Amino acid sequence: MSQAMRQLQNTQQQLPLEFADYHESIKITGFWIFLTTDLVLFACLFATFAVMRYDYANGPMPIHLFKMGPLILETALLLTSSFTCSLAIYQSRNQNKRALLSWLILTIVLGMGFVGTEIHEFVSYVSLGATWHKSGFLSAFFTLVGTHGTHVTFGILWAITLVAQLMKRGITARTSRKLYTFALYWHFLDIVWVFIFSFVYLSNMTGGKIG
Repeated sequence: MSQAMRQLQNTQQQLPLEFADYHESIKITGFWIFLTTDLVLFACLFATFAVMRYDYANGPMPIHLFKMGPLILETALLLTSSFTCSLAIYQSRNQNKRALLSWLILTIVLGMGFVGTEIHEFVSYVSLGATWHKSGFLSAFFTLVGTHGTHVTFGILWAITLVAQLMKRGITARTSRKLYTFALYWHFLDIVWVFIFSFVYLSNMTGGKIG
């Protein structure tokens, strides 16, 4: 029995902090369940967009609105932020608080750049008369892309609170778990954006040949 206990302790010591602590690892499992419900939400929004994507009414069409430049910038910012978020996790594993904070702050800055670019994009659409009530296509577009942008904004606020907690408490089982769940959330939004870029923007800019 004592040998089995020692093996269990050695295994726990090899695990990351958030998984070595039973209570924190349970919370990670619960967060996966939350992501599943969020996946259902976005699946419904994608389905709605698929139905309404050609309902232009008398409003502008995608080819008149979507520009590749801002889309590439948004994609680059979000994909890069996902990479820096992974580097923050790596530094957390190495107990390097300073490097962890640096990468996490850079993730926040990149996320803010994404949201700022998306807001500018929306404002430019509205200035052209492409408001959310103009057509079924625009209603579905603003709801889907706006919901994703709102999620990113929430993630930025979450990351800011993480920075404050890490500066105050350091790298503990609890802060490691919060950082890990934030990373899961952030990578999830990254994946959703890839689908938005492909199905919402790119396929409509190419006349529906993709998707």
